[in-house]
Amino acid sequence: MAASTGPIIAIGAITMANRSVFNDEPVDWKVPVGTAMAALLFAGAERAVGQTMVRLAYLALITIVFARVDPKVPSPAESALSWFEKR
Repeated sequence: MAASTGPIIAIGAITMANRSVFNDEPVDWKVPVGTAMAALLFAGAERAVGQTMVRLAYLALITIVFARVDPKVPSPAESALSWFEKR
């Protein structure tokens, strides 16, 4: 397994959990399919480019935590903040 695969799969898992578990939106099956495709592309590009793709995967992971993928669904950071405020 390539070094960039872990962060890419984490991106998909965070997106799915944020969308369906924390915000009660229906499961968007494009997310796991896109995650699998991105993991394959990053693994292939990692062979050609090297550590740059690993760094890009971690940058994407950090970005997905703070950015909204869908305008009507809060980002994972916003969801966590509202969950902690309720407690």
